[in-house]
Amino acid sequence: MNLRFARRHVLGALALASASLLPLVALAQAPTKITFVLTNDIYKMNEDGGKGGLPKLATVVKNERKNSQNVIFAHAGDTLSPSLMSGFDQGQHMIALFNELPPDVFVPGNHEFDFGPEVYAKRVSEAKFPVLAANLRDAAGNGLPNHKDTMIVERGGVKIGIVGATLQNTPQLSSSGNLKFAPTVDTVAAATRALKQQGADITVAVVHADKETGQKLFAARAADIILSGHNHDLNINYDGRTSITESGEDADFVVAVDVSVTIKGEGAARTVTWAPNYRVFPTREVTPDPDMLAKVKVYESELSKELDVDLATINAPLDSRSATVRGGEAAIGNLIADALRVQAGTELAITNGGGIRAGKEYKPGEKLTRRHVLAELPFGNKTTVTKITGKAVKAALENGLSQVEQRAGRFPQISGMKVTANFAAPVGQRVIAVEVDGKPIDENRLYTVATNDFMVRGGDGYTSLRDPNATGDTGDRLMANDVMVYARKLGTIDAKVEGRILNKQ
Repeated sequence: MNLRFARRHVLGALALASASLLPLVALAQAPTKITFVLTNDIYKMNEDGGKGGLPKLATVVKNERKNSQNVIFAHAGDTLSPSLMSGFDQGQHMIALFNELPPDVFVPGNHEFDFGPEVYAKRVSEAKFPVLAANLRDAAGNGLPNHKDTMIVERGGVKIGIVGATLQNTPQLSSSGNLKFAPTVDTVAAATRALKQQGADITVAVVHADKETGQKLFAARAADIILSGHNHDLNINYDGRTSITESGEDADFVVAVDVSVTIKGEGAARTVTWAPNYRVFPTREVTPDPDMLAKVKVYESELSKELDVDLATINAPLDSRSATVRGGEAAIGNLIADALRVQAGTELAITNGGGIRAGKEYKPGEKLTRRHVLAELPFGNKTTVTKITGKAVKAALENGLSQVEQRAGRFPQISGMKVTANFAAPVGQRVIAVEVDGKPIDENRLYTVATNDFMVRGGDGYTSLRDPNATGDTGDRLMANDVMVYARKLGTIDAKVEGRILNKQ
């Protein structure tokens, strides 16, 4: 009897003790894993050399979504242009394909504006996924239709505050019209503070930003997690408090950031801690998703009929990789600049290396086709003739060399002149000499210069091409068409690096 009585009291005491511990157990939640899958700078629909492309990207994203409900797929911009197909449909195919694999957040890159603000607005209206750009406004300072600045999404009980920001110097790099782009760092920092006040447990900035801006975001701890695009680099950095990631380009690599989030306490005592783990998928090792591959092949078959036409035989190696056309004189740059000068009938020609886009190496004996030319020059730029002073020509070259250490797209590929420079000299003092027909350029004389309509509007910082004496003549002739006609006339392409731009340090 006494034994049973004692037992009942012990059990009751244990029950009371267990009940009293329940709130404490509830407050100490098990960690929640959230996976961020990042892609950026997607220009090619299909794989190239066994890597990249949307079918392989689709496999990675679908597998991650299959394995967990706590996945956020982010696209950090640049996909409407430049690509081969975009020269025909102004990026409509990329929106259609990404609608089949919808990102949880998409941020526009500078290339989203290559066809002008009206086309950009139309493409965004076709998107079936959220478009975020907190630093983008119309001419009156209002937000754009079908855009958000921020959003809060919940995964596994964790509230994730997301802000998007596009490249702040887009007007200098693309054709954004009268749209306004606010500074990225200030915009993101203010937005994440607001998201925290709205109850976000962690903050994520999906940005299209150059390296300098990315470093500033990281140093300022403008967000807990920064998912970036624009630089075409595979980049992962974590300092114990802030994470920044970029996935290269064309889905050659895809980065997954697994974030373990632990929440303790409630109200003022609530604390949130998190730690990242990184997984990099080299897509050369990934099997293409069959559904996406089938859709891509439909677009490719439409292209082939018009593009697989031979123009000329390549007699010497050509290299259009980014580091080549943005870092020095390039044989393919000489070919394109010569084509502009000859077809336009001018004395000189200058074009931006960043406008040469296929990132391809051509071997002697290969045929140059329409497809190749349009892949190299996908923006739909028109050949433009401007008449400017020798002084303005030198200023244009100084601008072109001003960011060579950053591999900036403004690097000049030229025809009709020879430039001696010091790439390591202070910006604005890098051009040592310019020769035309073997003589020093006359700073007071007017020269006819073939370029493209993007540059003559001041794109890539080429404001000196907008000289008061300039006479823009864009007509309806595409740069790509001029190169095609010129290549067909040549029959055999023997372009080489020949000392048009000499770097003497």
